[in-house]
Amino acid sequence: MIVRVNTEDKTLLIKQILTFNNTSNDTLDHIILNDWNNAFSSKSSALAKKYSDEYVRAFHLATEKERGFTVIKTVVDANYQSVNWKRPNGKVDLIKIELNQPILPCSKQTFTLVYTVKIPDSKFTKYGYYNDGRIILKNWYLNPSRFEHKQFVQQSNENLDDIPNAFSDFNIEFELPNNFNLASNLLETNSIEQAETKKITLQTENKSEVELVLQPVLTYQTYRNEIIEVSCGIDDKRVSDIDKAIIFDRVSRFTASKLGLPIASKILISQEDYARQPFYGLNQLPSFLSPFSDNLMFELKFLKTYLNNYLKENLNLNQRRDYWIYDGIQIFLMMQYADEYFPDLKMTGNVANLKILKPYHFINLDFNQQYNYLYMLMARKNLDQPLNEPKNKLIKFNEQIASKYRAGLSLKYLDSYLGNDIVHKTIKEYIQENQYFGTNSRQFETVLLKNSPKDINWFFRTVIETRDLIDYKFGKVTKSKDSLSVNIINKTGTNVPISLYHMKDNKVVHKSWITNITSDSTIVIPRFDADKLTLNYYNEVPEYNLRNNWKSLKGFFFNNRPFKFLFFKDLEEPHYNQLFFVPEVEFNIYDGIALGMRFNNRSILNKPFTFSATPMYSSNTGTLVGKFSAVVEDNIREKGKLYNIRYLVTGSRFHYTKDAFYTNFVPIVQFRFRDENLRVNKNEFIQLRQVYVNREKSEFVTDSNTENYNVFNLKYGNYQSEGTKHFSILNDLQISNSFGKIATEVHYRKLFENNRQISLRFFAGAFMFRSTNSDFFSFGLDRPNDYMFDYNLLGRSETIGIYSQQYVYAEGGFKSKLDTRFANQWMTTINGTFNIWNWIQIYGDAGMFKNQYSSAKFVYDSGLHLNLVPDYFELFLPVYSSNGFALDDVNYGQQIRFVVTLTPKTLISLFTRKWF
Repeated sequence: MIVRVNTEDKTLLIKQILTFNNTSNDTLDHIILNDWNNAFSSKSSALAKKYSDEYVRAFHLATEKERGFTVIKTVVDANYQSVNWKRPNGKVDLIKIELNQPILPCSKQTFTLVYTVKIPDSKFTKYGYYNDGRIILKNWYLNPSRFEHKQFVQQSNENLDDIPNAFSDFNIEFELPNNFNLASNLLETNSIEQAETKKITLQTENKSEVELVLQPVLTYQTYRNEIIEVSCGIDDKRVSDIDKAIIFDRVSRFTASKLGLPIASKILISQEDYARQPFYGLNQLPSFLSPFSDNLMFELKFLKTYLNNYLKENLNLNQRRDYWIYDGIQIFLMMQYADEYFPDLKMTGNVANLKILKPYHFINLDFNQQYNYLYMLMARKNLDQPLNEPKNKLIKFNEQIASKYRAGLSLKYLDSYLGNDIVHKTIKEYIQENQYFGTNSRQFETVLLKNSPKDINWFFRTVIETRDLIDYKFGKVTKSKDSLSVNIINKTGTNVPISLYHMKDNKVVHKSWITNITSDSTIVIPRFDADKLTLNYYNEVPEYNLRNNWKSLKGFFFNNRPFKFLFFKDLEEPHYNQLFFVPEVEFNIYDGIALGMRFNNRSILNKPFTFSATPMYSSNTGTLVGKFSAVVEDNIREKGKLYNIRYLVTGSRFHYTKDAFYTNFVPIVQFRFRDENLRVNKNEFIQLRQVYVNREKSEFVTDSNTENYNVFNLKYGNYQSEGTKHFSILNDLQISNSFGKIATEVHYRKLFENNRQISLRFFAGAFMFRSTNSDFFSFGLDRPNDYMFDYNLLGRSETIGIYSQQYVYAEGGFKSKLDTRFANQWMTTINGTFNIWNWIQIYGDAGMFKNQYSSAKFVYDSGLHLNLVPDYFELFLPVYSSNGFALDDVNYGQQIRFVVTLTPKTLISLFTRKWF
């Protein structure tokens, strides 16, 4: 390639001479080139869809200047004949070269391509141009795709760092301004300075990717030993150059000892590489809060990024299909490195030395234990995925964290089971044998089976290819003087080995591996003078539940778990029953500020059973109020859409007006469904509940016969949501002694390619029967009466004043308060919004409703919607409605409606939804 960079326009002018060697046994009539830079050109590319799935709107709203694209000018063959090309199957980031002459096996053809590359803004992927002048180039040129199974791999850019490039030899002449410096993963063979530019020649062999860094001020440092050369751009000025060199040497020698000598003579490690795949955990805190030393932080960053780039340079796998091998080896070696060089390091670093935090389980965990807990976080949510699931089908948390850690834990599990360093030797042999060839997971399996003295089919067929959970526990244990009869129960039916430890005075006296327990088995084993038996003592097995893994041989009372009271939250501790307490504050105008203490058993990981009880003191009334809940989760692991059944009981007691309490008690059953492809943001639910309400009589509320009532409620919801579009439907049936009603709500939102957004909502509801004269159970045009206490209303009984202006998205959905606000027969409305600029929108509502003894009535309203923080803080400014021109009202301030949510959970969900 001859490449000329324009640092002002952020473009590359490229003349590329491509020689394609057909090393297959097939005759080729076309070639597929990866043009992943062009994925940034379209709002309908696979990359755009990925961002939308993760609720990232910045890509869709980007300007043309911020986008990347590729403009192909000419493609000719060796005879200077024009070669036809096209984008195959609508994929904008691939090019299909239709050959004038086929390429026979063991022959080659040469092509010349001239094209321009527009570099994208770095805000999308961290690669691209920065405002300080830096340019980080990755996936920037046209490269032939891998050829396997008699066809070219055709994969689109989905921001997964898994481009399927064929390994190639490169010779690049790069022309750039004199005031710019260049760092790369290629060897620099020549440099010529001219008046305003300089030409740098780069060369390498057998490499899948060329990464380049252009910067006005050189920040990259080069480290070199007899093993490898590294150009490092990880920024940490608090670590001395000598310490960095020592860390480089230690990491490179450790890696070579485990994986063998590299084929790549040079590796580039950039800050951007690390930032895309950081070491998640407490080491992401700002430096002044970090519990780890500066040197350790740099070492962890360097180790993780070095291993990642080293493996991709030396192992030619399909990164979308067989990513788990890369991830597994990387995390497995990181655990080995920590054991070897930081054996006493805790997960929380120096924080573990604080005496005040010593009672917390997570404070005392070894550094490597974090991998298991972060994988288990997803398993307990029933969101874990098989390790052989294609990478583009993983949800973000699994792709970035949980599946990586599970892959490493799985190799560690196998290593512990086989012993004798067999897994290490196999990995080394596999990499060294396949450095110059494309390979796959089946070949890795073949090498492992060859080297293993035991049957390990369970490892690939179960641990890798399924999401089956592992959970063993003790049944009955019968003791004699010299032996034990032990019943071990396989709770999940997953037939894999489990380790059994004999303990004496909390020290291991014997270890063995138990195999082939499909349901439950009783085995007779020597006693070894043990006083306790433990399964999976060192957590080698990625097990679902560790709380049932031990059995005291001292007697019944020694098997009981004592209680531990802790502030806020902790990780689940197997040997204790944990009870957490945390202060809680609620507000409504009747109770004022309600202060209380929430007692619960909810640890960081989900549990099958949780409870919460929150007694509170009402500052306005001087009385006790509060709430409680109990939840039983039944995760469905079998294949299918039903993934969770939840049984709940909730209750609360607060004031609903100045002088009266309400008390509610609600048993609930929920059936939750999802698409089998977890990346599809589609969820359904069926909910059945019985709402029991007791309302004390009040002098301020005149509704008759509404003090005590109960309502049966059946709901069905279907939600399909992403950043650029949303569709949902909610059907609702309510039956009580005095009424029966049915309603449906449909919501649609679309962000168009011109960056305009429209949102439409349709509501229709009707009474099936009604025997009350009160409007308490009627449909609300601008705000529901909330007789089932579903909404967090600050002043639920207010009809005038600021608290009566609180708005909730429900029923009629109108923003203006019209003369008739309720309907006791039927109601149908349409609500719409259209954005003008950013968070400023216009809204309009129209609908009809009918009350008994009255004819149907048509109403409407319109105005401005300030969508400041969606679902958290919004304002509605009425302009015109059935009442007339709202701005003429001298009391216009009383017509403004607002949405406010005082629960942090709602705001937190805006940031966490893209991960799950």
